Order: sequence, then structure tokens, then C-alpha cells
Amino acid sequence: MADEVRDVIILGSGPAGLTAAIYAARANLRPLLISGEQPGGQLTITTEVENFPGFREGIMGPLLVEEMRQQAARFGTEFIDDRATDVDVTGEPFQVTVDRTIHLSKTLIIATGASARLLGLDSESALMGHGVSACATCDGFFFRNQDVMVVGGGDTALEEALFLTRFASKATVVHRRNELRASKFMQARAVRDEKVGFIWDSIVDDILDVKQGKVTGVRLRHVKTGEIAERATDGVFIAIGHHPNTGLFEEQIELDEKGYVVTHSGTHTSVPGVFACGDVQDAVYRQAVTAAGTGCMAAIDAERYLEALEG
Repeated sequence: MADEVRDVIILGSGPAGLTAAIYAARANLRPLLISGEQPGGQLTITTEVENFPGFREGIMGPLLVEEMRQQAARFGTEFIDDRATDVDVTGEPFQVTVDRTIHLSKTLIIATGASARLLGLDSESALMGHGVSACATCDGFFFRNQDVMVVGGGDTALEEALFLTRFASKATVVHRRNELRASKFMQARAVRDEKVGFIWDSIVDDILDVKQGKVTGVRLRHVKTGEIAERATDGVFIAIGHHPNTGLFEEQIELDEKGYVVTHSGTHTSVPGVFACGDVQDAVYRQAVTAAGTGCMAAIDAERYLEALEG
């Protein structure tokens, strides 16, 4: 067990966690940031980020993360590039276990993010950021006047498809069933849009073409007949949902029905002294800039909580 009881430990190193670290370090709270399973979060699988304020020409996702990390380090943030294997917030100080070492803290900022549910194809992984995306809002601009496909059948898939029609010439929804799971309102909107098409009873077996380093098409399999067909496309958007990374906090912190951390009065959770920011508590916006904003809020909330403790 580590001897020192820290003022704040931050779990997660995406824009939420790193922004929290910058603000906490500048407040002289000497934060310890534990990077997590995917250091840098979802930005590390994004190529160019053009919608983060301050970068007129855009910036590569991994570079943006690295710049934020160096900024946090400059103000005194300490990093552990590993993942927490256990968290205990049932008593004080809070306990975070990393590689069999228990770290103690007066406050905890949860910035563990959410992960996009993916198809699990090798080609999907190889082409992520090169024609494959899990975020239309992030990457739709790059597909102006191109033909794209959206995989899924819920509200998320239709929202992505409708958003993509602002840029793409056609957005075709590929769904494994013969009817959508989306709300009737979303279905009506999508059906009315001439730029939205549908392929029913089909799943994506493969994404083409890894050898070219870009998406040129997909291989589809009809779930009822087993028939295989190839369709040309310029991009594939995976829209089968996200899952928040909250496994460590089950039965300890209030989560909603989808597993997201419930926050109130800013970033406060159901446990005093524990705060949450970024995609782990945001199922709606899921943007780097909104995550960064709530990271700032969490650090300020933690600072004020510590000030109140000291009386």
C-alpha cells in the first residue's frame, strides 16, 4: 500500500481525465492520473480532429492527446501508465489498486470513458480511422459527396445516417433484421430522406480493402439465405451502441440503466468526494470538447470539496 494519501486520483487519460489533471495540478492538488486500458481514450483511434477549438487546420487525435498530456505533466501531474484493477470507495480514504499496489486518495475523478461496440473484424480494426469510424459527428465531414454505410438498426444508427446525409451523397443502413429497433419518429425521418437507403437481413462479414489502406467496399452475408454479396462504399460507420467503462464501480456508485455514472450538481456522484466526467457519464454528446469541459468541472468540484473538508 502506498504511504501517501493523495488529494486526487484521476482514472482515465482521454480529454476528460487530462483536462481534470491540468486543472487539478494548477490548483496544487498534485494529481495522480492512471491512464487506463486505452491510454488517450477514443481519440487515439481517430485520425484528424477538426472540431476541437484552437486548431484551425485540425490536429491528429493521438497528437492532441499527447499535447494535453504534456500540458498536464508540465503542471506537476504524476502518471501511471497502467490500468486500475480494483477501486474501493466504500470508505475513506478511497483505494485504487494498480499492479497490486493500493493508492489512497481523498477524492476520485472517474474519467474512464465509454467504448464503442464494434463488429470484431480484423479489417475493422486495421481500417479504423481510414474509412471506418464509430462517430459520424467526428468524421462525417471527410466523406463529402461519397457513398457510406452505417451498421446498426437503433436510434444511434439512424441519427448517424441522417447526420451523414449533410455530407455524403448516400448513407445506406445495414441491419441484421428486417425491421428497425429505432423509435417510430426516427424511422419516419430516415424513410423520408431520399439520401438514406437500407439493406435488410444482412451483416458485414468483412470490410474491404486492407491492402489498399482504405475502405473500398464491404462483404455482406444475408442472415436468412447465407448469400454473400460485395457492395462498393467509401466509408463504414459502426453504430451498434456504446458501453460505459464502469465495471469497477458497480454496486458502489449509482449507475443508470445503461451503466453510465449518474451525476448531479455538476460532476458529483452518489458518493461524496467521487466525481465523474466525460463519456463515462455522458451518453448524449460524446465529443472531445464536451469531455474536456466536464473534466474542468470535475477538477473544480474536487478542489471545492477538499476546501470544505479542511474547513
